[in-house]
Parts: sequence; structure tokens; C-alpha cells
Amino acid sequence: MSIFTSIDNMIGPLGWIVLLGVMGLMMIGLTIFMILRQPEDPLAKLKRTQSTAASSGSAQHRLRQSDRNEQLQKFAKFLEPENLEELSAKELMLRQAGYSSRDAVRFFHFAQMILGIAGVVIGVVYVNFLGGGEGLTTQKMMLYTVGPGGVGYYLPRYWVTKRVAERKEQITRGFPDALDMMLVCVEAGQSLDQSIVRVAAELRASYPALAEEFEVVAYEMKAGKDKITVLNDMGDRCGVQDISSFVTVLVQSAAFGTSISDALRVYAEEMRDKRVMRAEEAANKLPTKMTLATMMLTVPPLLLILVAPSVLGITQLGAGTR
Repeated sequence: MSIFTSIDNMIGPLGWIVLLGVMGLMMIGLTIFMILRQPEDPLAKLKRTQSTAASSGSAQHRLRQSDRNEQLQKFAKFLEPENLEELSAKELMLRQAGYSSRDAVRFFHFAQMILGIAGVVIGVVYVNFLGGGEGLTTQKMMLYTVGPGGVGYYLPRYWVTKRVAERKEQITRGFPDALDMMLVCVEAGQSLDQSIVRVAAELRASYPALAEEFEVVAYEMKAGKDKITVLNDMGDRCGVQDISSFVTVLVQSAAFGTSISDALRVYAEEMRDKRVMRAEEAANKLPTKMTLATMMLTVPPLLLILVAPSVLGITQLGAGTR
């Protein structure tokens, strides 16, 4: 009983819960360490050696396999959704954020797990060892302990969502210029494939996200993939309505045999008008957004300048009368 009493005096009434939580985290860390240090399966090693020897002369194979993480491969069952539709949706979301690695989904879930555990550890240390839990109720103490873990778990999702929004905004802003350059290239006698390569090279400095998408399209076309499939994949990856409409225009132009330059000219003009309308909409919103700031920064100094002398004069007059 003396051991139980000493633990309660040192840690608090929730000492056993904290102790069990710390032991659980230590066991999780030890398990991960042992899994990482376990020797490789001989059959898997033999297959990897044979596949490497068979493809040693293929530079493309080496480039395709260079972004794989063998350590995360051991946790693929835990770091990837088993549902194929959920896995595809997660891959699409990460690709829209600019993370096109084959291990992007694994890294995403791994970051969620690590940040969640780190948040729980920080909450436990703060509440029970740094004096942050003094005078708190049990409910607030549990909230302060588990809350940082929840924040750490949802932090990667917030970051990816923010990246997706920024990337879509960049693609939307750069797409009218890309259409104009593509129209110039097509009217100069270049094919659609050549114009896409040229536009990707020209947009690299100003709009890298859009340039990357055009480069992917160019590489897939060079690899022999169907052009309609490549364009549809681009529309899905970007997730922007303007790109989807552009893909529809090119697909219909190829299906009906019409001129690509005429379709690009009409759509480029439409995109320019749409960009002007977006600029006018932003300009019309600006006065409304500035009203509150103008009132807060202008009205108090104006009242101080106009009313303060009168108030001071009245105060001095009242003091003199007395």
C-alpha cells in the first residue's frame, strides 16, 4: 500500500492511468524498433536480388523504384486503407496537393500516427510533470492530455487540404496564360504534344504546379498512352473546373475531327473573359472588406480629435467654477 500511496502523491489521483499510458507508449515504440530491426525475409531478398539483376540495364526501372521506402513497406498493411476506393481517393487527394510519390499515402498515415503519439506524450508531460494539471477537474485534465494528440493527428490532413487549395488556385490563375501560349504554338505549326512540352517549359518559373501537370501529360503521351485517357487523368488530378472543361473541348474536337486551333482560340477567349470577371469580382468585394478596417482605424482617431478638446474645455471650466 505504501507504493500505491507514494505513486498517488507523486503523480496525482490519475497516476495509474498516466503510468499505464507511458508504459503503452514505450511498448509501441519498442515494437516498432524491433520490427524495423528484424532481418529481411530470405525469399523476399532473393526475389529482390533477382529482379534487380534482371533489370540492371534499365534506367527507367531504377528511376521508377528509387522513390520506394523499404522500411514503410513492412507497415503497408497498417499505413494503407484496405478498401481500394478509399485508397484511390486518398492518392487522388495527395496528388492534387502535389505529392505524387508511390509512398505518399503511407507517409501521410505515418505522419498522422507519429504526430498523434507525440501530441499525447506532450499532453501527459505537461499535465502531470510540468504542473499544468493543478486545480483542473478530471474532464479538463483528460482533455488537455488527449487534445494535443487529436491536434497532431489532424494536422497532416489540414496541411494537405491547404496545399490542395493553394495548388488549385495557382492552376486557375495560370491556365489562361497557358492557353494563350498553347494557341500560339499550335497556330505556329506545332502539334498538340509539342505545344504541351513547350508550354510546360515556359510555365516552369511562374506557375510550377501547372507546368508539372503538363509535363506529366507530355511524358504519358510519349510513353504511348491513349491521348483521351491522358487528358481525362489530367482533369482528375487537377480538380479544377476550367481544366475539366478544357479536356472536354479537346476530346470533343478529336472525336468530331474539328480544328484544335479553332477550339483553343474560342476557349482561350472564354478563359480571358472569365479571368477579367474574377478580377472584377475581387475588386467589388474589396470595399466591403475594407469598411470594417476603415471604421476601426479612422473613426476612433477622428472622435478623439473632434471631441477631446471640447471634453477638456468642459472639464477645465467645471474645475474653475468650483
